[in-house]
Amino acid sequence: MTSLNGGTAFHSLHVSRFATLLFRAHALLYSFALFALLLHHFLYPSSVLLLAADLVLSFLWASAVPFRWCPVRRKEFPDSLLREVGRDDLPAIDVFVCTADPRREPPASVASTALSAMAFDYPTDRLSVYLSDDGGSAVTLFAFMEAARFARYWLPFCKENAVVKRSPEVYFEEESSDEAGSKNLKKMYENMKDRIGRATERNYMSKDLVSDEEELEIFKTWKGFSRNNQPTIIKVLLENGKDVDIAGNSLPNLIYVSREKSPASHHHYKAGALNVLTRVSGALSNAPIVLTLDCDTFSNDPRAPLRALCYFLDPSLATDLAFVQFPQRYRGINEDDIYASRYMRFFRLNPRGMDGLRGPSYVGTGCFFARVSLHGDTKAALPISSLEAGRFSTSEGVLKKAHGLAKCDYEDASSWGSTIGFRYGSLVEDFHTGYRLHCEGWRSVFCNPERAAFVGEVPKNLNDAISQMKRCVVGLYEVGFSRHTPLSYGVRKASFPVGLFYAHCAFLGVWCVPLMIYGLLPRLALINHVPLFPKVSDPWFFVYAYLFLAAYLCDLLDFLLDGVPFRRWWNDQRIWLIRGPTAYLFGTFEFLLNSLSVSAPGFNVTSKVTEEEQADRYARGEFDFAARSPFFGALAAVAVVNLSAVAVGIKRVVTGEVEIGEFSMQLALCGFVAVNCWPIYGAMFWRRDGGRMPVSVTAAATVVAGLLHVIAHLAFAFRG
Repeated sequence: MTSLNGGTAFHSLHVSRFATLLFRAHALLYSFALFALLLHHFLYPSSVLLLAADLVLSFLWASAVPFRWCPVRRKEFPDSLLREVGRDDLPAIDVFVCTADPRREPPASVASTALSAMAFDYPTDRLSVYLSDDGGSAVTLFAFMEAARFARYWLPFCKENAVVKRSPEVYFEEESSDEAGSKNLKKMYENMKDRIGRATERNYMSKDLVSDEEELEIFKTWKGFSRNNQPTIIKVLLENGKDVDIAGNSLPNLIYVSREKSPASHHHYKAGALNVLTRVSGALSNAPIVLTLDCDTFSNDPRAPLRALCYFLDPSLATDLAFVQFPQRYRGINEDDIYASRYMRFFRLNPRGMDGLRGPSYVGTGCFFARVSLHGDTKAALPISSLEAGRFSTSEGVLKKAHGLAKCDYEDASSWGSTIGFRYGSLVEDFHTGYRLHCEGWRSVFCNPERAAFVGEVPKNLNDAISQMKRCVVGLYEVGFSRHTPLSYGVRKASFPVGLFYAHCAFLGVWCVPLMIYGLLPRLALINHVPLFPKVSDPWFFVYAYLFLAAYLCDLLDFLLDGVPFRRWWNDQRIWLIRGPTAYLFGTFEFLLNSLSVSAPGFNVTSKVTEEEQADRYARGEFDFAARSPFFGALAAVAVVNLSAVAVGIKRVVTGEVEIGEFSMQLALCGFVAVNCWPIYGAMFWRRDGGRMPVSVTAAATVVAGLLHVIAHLAFAFRG
């Protein structure tokens, strides 16, 4: 238990000594087995490709050891915090919500996310919500003007009825009530969504949508602006102390920010937007605590800020605590989670292990920061004295200063993005920022309450899910191969285990090497009658068998102990295999091409809009391969190679052409992959619904598989 000056405990920490000792014993035994495997390669060489695959697997396993070395579980006591500190002495909080494209991120949904944060169970005079509109869209501003009006009714409704899901979009979609007040409010919200929807469809404002001439004049200022050439626009839509709800209670601050953009200045994507919000909020409110939220991540627990403060207000942690990270959780995921959209290992299991060391990494949303941690070593970068923290001001001088802080040339010749604020240099600015903060000596905490504090949206089709992961792989490589690579900089500046687990994440894409080699080579060798592994009667066979079974059983045990059913674990490992020839492979090639200046990466926002037919298939647990995607072509090619190997292998065993003991491991691998590829075979050969794989993709994949067979035959023939 952690106490405040010997008084009330705000949180507790639990370490399972038995589980920790058990894993460390397993790690020691597994290390010996890996050493034996590599020794076997040198004593009985069979393939340099298999050696390369096993070396990569050894590195990835070793770098993942810190995730299980000392996992911890925490629990917060917000009621104890309130008794000890009191609501009147709680620190101010600034909430950052980012959006970039009104077509792919519906403004009504973004506004609903902001409303859920405005409705936190927190003193409204210490709460400010900032929206960064990187699309510079008049429609998005219109949506937030509508949200500001709706907030006057929504916030008192939530408090009077103890609403927990405080996103109106989610509440009215998932909850039903016969009360007149709820029905009237729902109708009001639907009318608001309809107006925003019509504005989004037209992509301009007109007198039938806005409420007065003044608003229409505001929207006219957008005429002629483009997404990459726009001026700074800051609008205070609600101001605490001036604006009140229908019950007469003061409303929190709501501020719209669209930063200046110019083709001559790099805008650094989301990291640049967050840094502008950091500076603008510093001028207006300067709250000591900052919360970052994705535009589709709504509050699912109005007491989440209090849970985070259970750590920030603990003197034993506060001096070096940079951020408190809540896990990313999602709604609408089907029962068996066919696309592994929960990302259990990334967002729940690994952070728990990292929490036992220096703390979890930053994952972009649902994260509370201590503002001081974002200012680096240059305290002069603070826009306002820390003595004024939490005092909201919209005076003419302050607003003028805020506009200057949002100019695209403000950061020129400064340390913003390098040692101050959210860090540049990677598409995954969240991972990079958290990593650099840990290297600077800061710590973090993983806050994982039983009820999800924040819930977001996740792609409901396989192509979008793979594309999202591919972008992550490219961004992670950008950190891994930078001058701040975790293998050297991270090990020196943070610690050896912290450097290892950041290296494991940064080089996530290299999984494509062993997955592609083990996914193709044993099958092609089987067809060409070339054994690659020891016979069943050979003692070395048991080394391979132990390494495979122990890795899978350990992974399964992690999921089962966390309450995850077997079918979800099976789908999780299947998607991991699918990512090998798709997200990991394509991300690796894209990074290599970018490094050679062959092409530049495009930053595409993941669509938050799901087609109805596609959503129905997903709800039924059916894989969707309908897109003409190169990802699916690569998947199908590997699946065809495996299917041909299964057919040839079975024929040779039945006809007695081969001794089953000599090819047992290759046959087992073929069978294992065939079971995992069952949805792919269905989409290629016998499905007739809208989610089947296009015939052109199947044909192209078959041709590629044939070429692989020819190349392998020539290579094995040349080998002799």
